[in-house]
Amino acid sequence: MPHGTTSKASNPDATARPGPPPRARLAVTTSGYKQGMEILSSRLILRPRDRARSLAFYRDTLGLAIFREFAVGTVFFLGQGFLEVSGEAEQGSPSPDQVLWLQVRDVRAEHARLVERGVTSLEEPERKPWGLEEAWIADPDGVRIVLVQIPEDHPLRTDVRQG
Repeated sequence: MPHGTTSKASNPDATARPGPPPRARLAVTTSGYKQGMEILSSRLILRPRDRARSLAFYRDTLGLAIFREFAVGTVFFLGQGFLEVSGEAEQGSPSPDQVLWLQVRDVRAEHARLVERGVTSLEEPERKPWGLEEAWIADPDGVRIVLVQIPEDHPLRTDVRQG
């Protein structure tokens, strides 16, 4: 069944609607409490093996702007969220299942700039089957970072609001 449509067999009151599903909304119950968590802010926290080295990487090599600093860490602006580099890792390597996703304007230029500065490249920039331009790099501890450019013709750039 196409995305955004509803089967009358599964819901006889449903009307098939083309396009994306409706945006999720928080519902207010009779007691006045909202269903669902209201997120005010978010951040990813990294515990590096060498905080000074990771601080230099994120601040100087990637060029992330600092939101705030405190005794044992630094918080960087990260698009609409934050990246906190604080404390130090007790042991081990980062999980390969955890990836930092960074959308950039020009993935090829950013990848070339970072490789020139000595950053480990895991994958050269290329258009993936799902239509995004991606390049993969790693931070000094091996945290995998995907640099993403969303092409002009990609569905993520489509305005789905009703006109």
